[in-house]
Formats: sequence, structure tokens, C-alpha cells
Amino acid sequence: MGGFRHLFGPVPSRRLGLSLGVDLVPPKTCLYDCLFCQIGRTMNPTLNRAEFVPVQEVLTEFEQWLAEGGRADHLTLAGAGEPTLHLRFGDVLQGLRDRSTIPTVLLSNGALLFLPEVREAARLADIVKVSWSAWDESSWRRINRPHPDLTFAQVSDGIRRFAASCPRQLWVEVFIVPGLNDSHSALRTIAEQVNALSAARIHLNTATRPPADPAIRPASIETLRQAALLFHPPAEIPDISPSRPQTGPLAGSSLPETLRRHPATAAQLAQLLERPEPELAAELDALARRGLIRRIVREGQIWYGPPD
Repeated sequence: MGGFRHLFGPVPSRRLGLSLGVDLVPPKTCLYDCLFCQIGRTMNPTLNRAEFVPVQEVLTEFEQWLAEGGRADHLTLAGAGEPTLHLRFGDVLQGLRDRSTIPTVLLSNGALLFLPEVREAARLADIVKVSWSAWDESSWRRINRPHPDLTFAQVSDGIRRFAASCPRQLWVEVFIVPGLNDSHSALRTIAEQVNALSAARIHLNTATRPPADPAIRPASIETLRQAALLFHPPAEIPDISPSRPQTGPLAGSSLPETLRRHPATAAQLAQLLERPEPELAAELDALARRGLIRRIVREGQIWYGPPD
């Protein structure tokens, strides 16, 4: 399989199994410039929604992927930016549902859920996963670095409105950044806000892949365990070991296209592609020398991700 512009993976996800990514916006088109983003910096945060890629083109690729025997546990609107910035992301969700029984996921920062039309379109996903990693305007601006025309009150109210109508669809991710939101008082306040959403599942996350700000380090497993107890239901803790590959065929994209959206190690990719790791590492290093991907050394491990 290959040659797709808008599909990537399936890639291994700690919570979604094998996830086929559906990328609807150019890199890095987002409302946020989060310190911890694995895709890198957002140089020009935007609020402007548009039909960045044709809906029919995306659905035609998905039909081809199915015809070629593609398999995945979930179909996830995600990738190199914020999917709700695509004006017709709801039509994409509906088209995927019409063509397959694979559950759909909207992986979003939730910043546009204050718009009624975005909430309505989001309801077409089987799972809507949003972020909530700050507790007030100041902490939100430090951690998420949003577009200046957004406010924390506006974004949090939008997520609350969606949660009130679709709590069983809602998953919430809390990204813990040591030194910024890992104090007991900060985590207790975040937990009180998130618990009020009555979300189906709550996940903790931390910087297991190279973040946009190289100074960011992962939270300790003990911090995550203590934080998890503050949430209802208790928050789920990820496996924060540096490399935990899962098996499954990589389909739909070239290596640079996949790594632009989902950084990985040579070991992870070798298992996915069923290729010898030394051979694949040599190929990845060659791509890095050509500037098509970036080689990142972090915590003593080599990662490959989007170019600078």
C-alpha cells in the first residue's frame, strides 16, 4: 500500500491500538503552539477554518485503502494540525462511517468546540478526545500558547457544552509538564475541572516523544500515579517507557510523510515494517541528511520526526 496524501499509518497508539490517521490540514495548522507538541512549533497559529483538502479526495483514498485490505482498530482524524479547522471535518467523519464499521476518533485540542457547528460535527465521531492541561488563563497561555484571540473561558466553556450533550463520547487527556502543572494544587484544580465534565475516560500523558520545546522533560511515573487518583474515573496512566513498539503493517504513506505526523524510533518502525532495524536506521539517517526528516536525540534515544 502507498501513495496516499491524507492517510497515514496505521500507527501504534497506546489507547487506540492500530490507528489509521486521517490528516485534513497542512502542517502545522493549529490554534495552539503547545510546549509539548510532538509535531513541533506552530509558527502562525490560526482561527481561520477552511476546506484545506477536498473531502472526496480523502474518502477516495480511504476506499482505496479498504480495497487493498487495510485494517485498523480506529480511524483517527489527527496528524499535522487541528482537524476541526477543516470546515467539513464532519462530512469526512460521516463518509468514513458510511464506508466502514471501524470506530472513528476525533483527536482535537477542543479549542473550537465553542462553535455550535463544530460541536454538531464532532458528534459524528464515536470518540472525541480533547485536551485539558491548564486551570486558568495564565497557565493555559504558558502551556498551550494559543492564538491571541482565544480565551481560556471561551475554550473551556465549549468543551463543557460538548460534554453536557455527549459525555459518553468524550475522552479527556491531561498532559503533565513538570514545573508548570505538576504541583499538587495545580493538579487538584485541573482534576476538579475535568471531573465536572463526567467524561467516559481520562488519560494522563507526558513527554514520551520529543516535544516542541526541548527543555520539556517527562513527568515521573510516581507523579502520574499520584495525579491519577485525583480524577473520577481514575485517570489512566500511559506506559512511559521510551520504546514500546506494537506489530501491524505500516500502510498508506512514505516514511517521511508518516514521521511528519507521528515521530518514532527505528526500533518501532522496524517492527511495524517487519524490516531489520540496522537497515532501516541507515535509511532513516539518509533521509535525515537530505532534510526530509529530522534526527532527534532525546533521553539517550534516537527519534525521527518532522523536519525543522
